[in-house]
Amino acid sequence: MIKNCQSVSQVKETIAKMQFGTVEVTLNLGRNKFVKFLGKLSGVYPALFTVTPLDRTKKVKTAYSYSEYMCGRVKLVQKNNTK
Repeated sequence: MIKNCQSVSQVKETIAKMQFGTVEVTLNLGRNKFVKFLGKLSGVYPALFTVTPLDRTKKVKTAYSYSEYMCGRVKLVQKNNTK
């Protein structure tokens, strides 16, 4: 499957725009296993970004590399904070 061609700098800019906002995270764990949760994009760093789950009972990895996002293992969808 051919992925959308984005450079790492474009991906970093995209994720930086979502910082401190609420995002829906979808993780592809392999073998048709997916995990979805809501969280806050709490940190954007040179090599990775961190997501803090809104539900504290979730036991999921909270730091992801930009390559995981580029390969489709991690998907982020920004959620509106308006109610």
